[in-house]
Amino acid sequence: MTESVLWERNATSPWRPRVKPEHRPYVTRDGHVRIGSVVHGIGAEIEDPDGWVWPLTQALDGTRTAPEIAVAVAAAHPGLTAEDVLGAIADLAEAGFLEDASAPLPPEFSERDQERYGRGVALLRWMDRSPRTGSWEVQRRLARARVLLVGLGGAGGGAAQGLVASGIGHLHCLDPDVVELSNLNRQVLYRERDIGRPKVDAALESLRALNSDIEITGARQRIDGPDDLEALLRPGPRSGGHDLLVLSADHPPEIRHWANRACLRTGTPWIEGGYRGPYVTVGVFAPGRGACFGCHRDQDTDSRDLRLAPGQDPESVSPRMDWGPVNAVTATLAAGLLVHAALSTLTGVPAVEPGYRYGINLMRPGEAELNRYPRRPACPACGGSAS
Repeated sequence: MTESVLWERNATSPWRPRVKPEHRPYVTRDGHVRIGSVVHGIGAEIEDPDGWVWPLTQALDGTRTAPEIAVAVAAAHPGLTAEDVLGAIADLAEAGFLEDASAPLPPEFSERDQERYGRGVALLRWMDRSPRTGSWEVQRRLARARVLLVGLGGAGGGAAQGLVASGIGHLHCLDPDVVELSNLNRQVLYRERDIGRPKVDAALESLRALNSDIEITGARQRIDGPDDLEALLRPGPRSGGHDLLVLSADHPPEIRHWANRACLRTGTPWIEGGYRGPYVTVGVFAPGRGACFGCHRDQDTDSRDLRLAPGQDPESVSPRMDWGPVNAVTATLAAGLLVHAALSTLTGVPAVEPGYRYGINLMRPGEAELNRYPRRPACPACGGSAS
């Protein structure tokens, strides 16, 4: 086993490993040690035939250095060496079950930040299976992220709220529309007093009231092609560049293809989401990692069998209207999926490989759908390549 260097961070602040509070271990009835969580995808089960793994997990309480723990556990179990124990600690750390009790809080976080984001940090720590020294490292990634959000409707407005509440460092919002009474059945960012105001103005006011400690900007701007998005995503006179695009606009109809092209050109990860009736979806894409949006759309079309009669138009069996049937349930679900996908993409928690679309059908809530396709060599957008 390779010994982790996490506890050798520096001579004045040695690694003091402890099991994450959310990953508290226990012994099963057959003597195995379960650690991580009872949530599927997080926990692990370790066989303990010689009876020293359980005492090790109890010794990992953050009060001693790894070498001190190794010596103590080995001394209590004849035939076990300190090197064996250090290897086990390294394995647990590499699996994401441990953190450093002595890791200092990153200097950019104040006491106010700790109170504001503490519960979110705990959730990210719970889901995180990567080796990190401190639980605030993930929050620091969010605090340094720049996100471009296009579309401040039901899904986009809710996503903006979630991103701002989560502590994104800089959020730039675009929307060309004004608030209408018909929006208020699901666009929870707005109030009756906002009717007639540009959405972006009302949104910025509401978002800044939610979190005044981060940078929130916006513009009343319509996207007319991939060049508009590319100019915003690249650092330059019009923009400081962005780490992620969140797209929740559905007009013009080509906007997702424009986003795909712009993000392929700039190397920017992006997510898109929304709803079509009771079906709520989110898609996550990153240039060079999995299928692009164009690959997905073409393969999804090829695999769908609508059993159409000759000459029948697919739009005739599933027509698109000028406005979408929607309520607060579908809009809020889409917003939540967008925020989760954004946080995962920016932080790696949870670690999910991009190049997929995920959907929830409210008519059959127990049957979520995950579509992941390979790249298409003939894709007109990415050509199956990394750029």
